[in-house]
Amino acid sequence: MSTLPPPSPAPMTPPSADAAAVPATGRDATLRGLPLDMELVLKVIPMPKDCNVNGDIFGGWVMAHCDMAASVIPVRHARGRMATVAVNEFVFKQPVRLGDILSFYSKLLRIGRTSITVSVEVFAERAVAQGAYVKVTEATFTYVAIDDHGRPRPIPRD
Repeated sequence: MSTLPPPSPAPMTPPSADAAAVPATGRDATLRGLPLDMELVLKVIPMPKDCNVNGDIFGGWVMAHCDMAASVIPVRHARGRMATVAVNEFVFKQPVRLGDILSFYSKLLRIGRTSITVSVEVFAERAVAQGAYVKVTEATFTYVAIDDHGRPRPIPRD
């Protein structure tokens, strides 16, 4: 079995306007429109129970999964309990549809004395256009490291 070399870091290449209509092929299919400077922290497929009356996925369902995805990087730094203290920004760019495969990417933005801020971007691989991705959500979360009594504590530095 041959393996492909890892891609070199590069800025995100935005999907073309016709990305949903023309699926990519080969190695390009895995990279088209995805951020190469962020870490893939979660992949999930919404189920019918996650739909609203219009057949789109509930925004609250997406928000909950963003919070879980955003916590992956901070937990590595906090080395203990932490809590979501703020959702600094949350933008729904496109609807999430039943059958979409969602990829949640995250990146560390800032480490403070007791808090960590990260960004999350969510991309949908549409069921009708496998290999093409469209950004559906972007958000910024801040977490605070807490002690056993729920009070802020310093984040370890080493």
